[in-house]
Amino acid sequence: MNANTRLGLLALVAALSACSTLEGDKIDYKSATKGSTLEVPPDLTQLAKDSRYAVPGGTVSAAALQAGQQAAQPSAASQAAATSIGDVRIERDGNQRWLVVNRPADKLWEPVREFWLENGFIFTQDQANLGILETDWAENRAKLPQDVVRAALGKVFDSLYSTGERDKFRTRLERNANGGTDIFISHRGMIEVYTNTQKDQTVWQPRAADPELETEFLRRLMVKLGVSQEQSKAIAATAPMQQTPAARIATVNNAPVVQLAENFDRAWRRVGLALDRAGFTVEDRNRNDGLYFVRYVAPNADKKEPGFFGKLFGGSSAAVPPLKYRIAVRSEGNASTVSVLNEAGAPESSANAERIVRVIADELK
Repeated sequence: MNANTRLGLLALVAALSACSTLEGDKIDYKSATKGSTLEVPPDLTQLAKDSRYAVPGGTVSAAALQAGQQAAQPSAASQAAATSIGDVRIERDGNQRWLVVNRPADKLWEPVREFWLENGFIFTQDQANLGILETDWAENRAKLPQDVVRAALGKVFDSLYSTGERDKFRTRLERNANGGTDIFISHRGMIEVYTNTQKDQTVWQPRAADPELETEFLRRLMVKLGVSQEQSKAIAATAPMQQTPAARIATVNNAPVVQLAENFDRAWRRVGLALDRAGFTVEDRNRNDGLYFVRYVAPNADKKEPGFFGKLFGGSSAAVPPLKYRIAVRSEGNASTVSVLNEAGAPESSANAERIVRVIADELK
């Protein structure tokens, strides 16, 4: 098929499918094939397995979360709402939700891993020793037009359709004080946008995290762990919480910090989810010391990043080596400070530290 014929087919498909209804609230993911990952933003990097860090011990509508459900009123004392079925419960604090399961992490790893595979994803990080699973970029195919033209063309022309959006999810398993496991799911999104007025060139750029998608996958994971569909819908719908305290950037001892008006438990959870949503590679964590150990790749203004197809066909240049930092969470009462330390544990005041603080603050809003 020559280029003109293919362009003609594309135009025909686009025109005939324009009248179709886009069922954007459904979930039907399909990961890209191996090797076709989207270009990683310059602030992010992947981490190979490291055994030093051991962790102890059909289609669903997201809109259904709002239908036929009774909301649970959150406790003013705890500032978090929780509802449970058996040994699984979902907790909410602000716009964050997570699962608490009264089972050890090593008993949950395989069911959680199977869950993502069953939902159409493949992994870029699969590290039981860190308690982290991260999916590859995937497209929600349920957002595509489901019209007679597409059905007639069949799977041969399936690649002609694209939503212009990709999603990936990180699942983090963390042991809690009661011997159970907290499970966090975070979302990252990319969107394809035009770069010129002629609309013949595009680039992929980040889009905001979607808490509703995170909640929907938490709910579906509950079903995988033994909760019924009806029960999961009921307990996933909790009443709106009071507004989460704002994050404020400040300077302390000539170093940039994020200040939060909340206690350590809330600050620790929120910072962990912020790092996940921003795509930082967290290679270790020490809750007792309030430390996340991360890797960061500084953006290179002189380096021209390859496009999606350049990345796909191996056109990327040598990667910038990542730098190691520690994200410290320190609290006194209901006030917490988040700072960046270097690999040796000393306060960091560099441009990289300023960028990291801004990213964390943005995700905490």
